[in-house]
Formats: sequence, C-alpha cells, structure tokens
Amino acid sequence: MAKTTAAITAVGAYLPDFVLTNQLLETMVDTTDEWITTRTGIKERRILKEEGKGTSFLAIKAAEDLIEKRGLNVEEIDMVLMATATPDMPVAATAAYVASEIGAINAFSYDLQAACSSFLYGMSTAASYIASGRYQKILLIGADKMSSIIDYTDRTTCIIFGDGGGAVLFEANDEGLGLQDEYLRTDGGGRQFLKIDAGGSILPPSEETIRKKQHFVFQDGKSVFKFAVSNMADVSAKIMERNQLTHEDVNWLVPHQANKRIIDATANRMGLDESKVMMNIHRYGNTTSATLPLLLHDYEKQLKKGDNIIFAAFGGGFTWGSIYLKWAYNS
Repeated sequence: MAKTTAAITAVGAYLPDFVLTNQLLETMVDTTDEWITTRTGIKERRILKEEGKGTSFLAIKAAEDLIEKRGLNVEEIDMVLMATATPDMPVAATAAYVASEIGAINAFSYDLQAACSSFLYGMSTAASYIASGRYQKILLIGADKMSSIIDYTDRTTCIIFGDGGGAVLFEANDEGLGLQDEYLRTDGGGRQFLKIDAGGSILPPSEETIRKKQHFVFQDGKSVFKFAVSNMADVSAKIMERNQLTHEDVNWLVPHQANKRIIDATANRMGLDESKVMMNIHRYGNTTSATLPLLLHDYEKQLKKGDNIIFAAFGGGFTWGSIYLKWAYNS
C-alpha cells in the first residue's frame, strides 16, 4: 500500500490595488529608487488602503480566488490554517473569522505565527494533518497587512514590506507527490534583531509606548541579513543533500522574498541557475507570510506534475527552514 502524502492541489491569491512605488517613497523618506533597488531588489509594493479592512480581508479574497478557480465545495474543507504575523486583533483567531466568512462551516481553524516562516511552518502542519488520515482537505492561507505595523518615517523598514495574501489547498496523494521532507529550525537568541517591542505581555500598550513608536517593526538590518544569508542557504543545501538531489534535479526554488541578495546567495549555494528561481520581490516587496503562496500563484502555469520544488524561508524569532515538495498537477 502506497504511503499517503500531502500535496498542494490548488492555489489562490489576492493583492491590494494601491501600488507604493520607490518613486513615491522618495517623497516620504530620505531614500532613492536606486538605493532601494540596489540593496533589496524591490521596485514597488502593494498596500491595503481601505479603512477598517485588515489581514482577514486579504485572506478571504485569496481563499475565494482559490475556491472559484478550483470549483471547491467549501463545506468539504476540514481545516483552515492561517499563517500571519498581523492578525486582525489580539486573542480572537483571525482564522476562525476567515473560515466563517468563506462558508467553511465544517472546518476548525487557528492562527500560526512564526514571522516570515509562518507559511513554511504551516505547510509542515497542514501536511502532517493530511498524512495522519484524519483530514482530507486543508486550506492554508498566508496573509499579512504589514503596512499596519510599519513606521513610514523609518527608511530601514518602510521600503521593504508590502501587503498581500495567498492560499493553497492540501489534499492526500497516493502517487508519491506532495511534501517529501522538511528541515525546520529556530533560534530564540535572534528575537532582539527583528521585533515589535510593545503590545505584548512584556510591554503592554501605553501612552509612552505609542509616543516612542514601539508598536512598529524594528529591524537590525545587518544582523538579520547575515543570519538570513547563511541559514537559508544552509538548510536549502542540507535538504538537497538529504534527498540526494543535484542542482539538475531541482526544478524550482521558492524562496522567501525578503531581499534579492539573500535569494541569490541561496540559489548560488544550491547551484541553481536564475531561471529556476521564483522571484516577484520587485513587484510586491516582502509580504511576510504571503510571499511563498504568491510565488506559487505567479508561477503556477509554469509548474508541471512531478516537479521537484525546494521552499526556503527565514524570519523573526529567529525562525527558518526548507521544505522539499513534488508538484502534484499540471495547470
């Protein structure tokens, strides 16, 4: 009897209409298009401007795109897993609201937060549930409204992040396709380099924390870059080695879109030509939990059944890892 694996069988996405270009940022902070492009590879990013709309809006739209494309009966969804670093509100799970709004009345749901690695960790979680045999259809959504936690007077962070949402459907597979292996890591010593100081249990909100702008993302760019370059490359090379994959065997690298130099370093370590590297950072910036599913959405028509795909991500915490997956369908 063939081993049951968990495969991605559908993809959906949503991006806000408003485009924040490097030229617009030049009018907001002391920076230039050349400086941003040279150091990050980003040319523009999408921003959710509508008042009263949060991460759930992005997630619902991405889920609805997937549901419509697939012709999916939402009542068959067993679980909705929400990967996000920007939930709608504390305590109340964003995933529960999203599931209700899309009509997934038979699904249980919860949020998963591992910064920019949230979707990668969500893939592991969803695949494990499917492989257990207890659930048949799991909707994994990665969405973040990063503009809600960015200080647009801080040129070290405001140039990097954008808003967006992506979704994938995981189902059982008996052809040996789907998730093959994973190598996931964490290092709590890194949390000082990428964080939001206030709003949690250590430093609750106050007039002082608001005045000091402690509810916005802080990033020690040099430290994060150093750790990301080495660790994303290391885990990607390790998962290739563990599965006896050469650069010729790998069809695609799906890397977190934080910085083009980090992506290039990972691809070089793996020996991959740039034609095998998915990239949309120039269009969307770093959408945190949404980067990986947005890449799948943008490249879906180029993917072929049986393709060997390596996912890699690095995020705050520190959190990072790599997943090896075999693509399960032709578009």
